Amino acid sequence: MGQFDWFGAIGATPEAVAVLNDQPILFTILLVVLVTIILQIVLIWYIHYATRKPEQMKKKDDKKGGAGAGGGKGGDNKAAAPGGRK
Repeated sequence: MGQFDWFGAIGATPEAVAVLNDQPILFTILLVVLVTIILQIVLIWYIHYATRKPEQMKKKDDKKGGAGAGGGKGGDNKAAAPGGRK
């Protein structure tokens, strides 16, 4: 009865369980690698989040009541061509 026999219950082959029981450092290395990769993903996400340009940030809408500034009919369309139809 080895330390890693519970791996058989989650689908590991008997050979894999025997290797882990013989060389438990492999399991430790696996955990260290997984934690390192997760930390790198979090760091990359934080760098992406912290270095966003102002136009990439989500705008906050101040809708406190009824129709709002545009009367509910579209408001200001900055993408419209000058002199275009309204």
